[in-house]
Amino acid sequence: MAVIAVIGAGPSGMMAAIAASDANKVILIDKNNKLGKKLYITGKGRCNVTNSKDISEFFDYIPGNPNFLYSSLYTFTNDDTIDFINRIGVKLKVERGDRVFPESDKSSDIISAFEKELIKRNVLIKLNTKVTGFERLDKKITSINLSDGSKIAADYYILCTGGLSYSQTGSTGEGYIFARKLGHNITKLMPSLVPIEVTEDWIKELQGLSLKNVELKIIDNKNKVICKDFGEMLFTHFGLSGPIVLSASRAINYHKNLRASINLKPGLSMEELDKRIQKDFNKNINKAFKNSLDELLPKKLVQTVVILSKIDADKKVNLITKEERKYLVQLLQNFIFNIKGLRPIEEAIITAGGIDVKEVDPATMKSKIIDNLSFAGEILDVDALTGGFNIQIALSTGFLAGKSLL
Repeated sequence: MAVIAVIGAGPSGMMAAIAASDANKVILIDKNNKLGKKLYITGKGRCNVTNSKDISEFFDYIPGNPNFLYSSLYTFTNDDTIDFINRIGVKLKVERGDRVFPESDKSSDIISAFEKELIKRNVLIKLNTKVTGFERLDKKITSINLSDGSKIAADYYILCTGGLSYSQTGSTGEGYIFARKLGHNITKLMPSLVPIEVTEDWIKELQGLSLKNVELKIIDNKNKVICKDFGEMLFTHFGLSGPIVLSASRAINYHKNLRASINLKPGLSMEELDKRIQKDFNKNINKAFKNSLDELLPKKLVQTVVILSKIDADKKVNLITKEERKYLVQLLQNFIFNIKGLRPIEEAIITAGGIDVKEVDPATMKSKIIDNLSFAGEILDVDALTGGFNIQIALSTGFLAGKSLL
């Protein structure tokens, strides 16, 4: 029976420990005072554990090295995740976008179930235990150094320390330092699934406004569409957030001089929207322009649109020209913001970049440099869009890393 030390008790680490425990003695180490600290805040505290789409569709939602994940995602699929979580006592439900959540809407139920399973499998859980480095001899790790001066020796080590996102949950990047000292290359670390900052100062007037069923396009200075999405978004005091914005942020890492274009009425053609506006104007024929858009737009957006439309706010709608109306239509379907950049990586949901996957065996998650080291989860240079895909990657890579040591 081998001794396996798993460093990091997030979803990948807990799953690696569970998978490895079938025929090994497993020690699960984490510097936090509880398991799965980052899981507590995923899915707005509801824990979006996976997605119910066919596993073959997952790769369309993984911009970060999808081919590397083929073995892990097919070894432990989303169906396996659902079956496993049901088996350890948590009932699940599927919501919009095929997102899978616990029926209770409580991430704590998922974490408690994982903890019970770890205890049931006699995994030794060492919380409040900070790893400071590794001792090695040639191509093998001999022990882990801890902050209290003690060491833990094992036969195999699985590094699951996460990325740099949400550092308050313990993801402070020390795993990258450990891996680099052991000879691994770390690709550029960037925020992914993070809000966008814009240059327009008047965005503050829209703070807190949430929009549904809008289309977002990210456009470069040659008017090429870098990416586009449809769904929900949110205005903040610094810029844009919400599901479709977070997904778009991943592409922004690789381009400069970008603009965000929001189509507030994507379900209507320009002609249809023009007719809709004319209809509203006819209903409000004796009203000032500033009082004519209440049925078309959220109240908080009206004043901003009036200003940007360049139409006199007090002008009677029956005096608005065809050209002015046409400009209004274009504004509503091409609401432009100049992108300043992304919010800091500490605010990102996930980290893009990490352990260079060329140095990791995708069939086992074992290091190609250190004989008794494996990796799983966000520490790897893999990342996906929102919707439960990132947690599934963590669980799949964790399972494969653990099972490969049996």
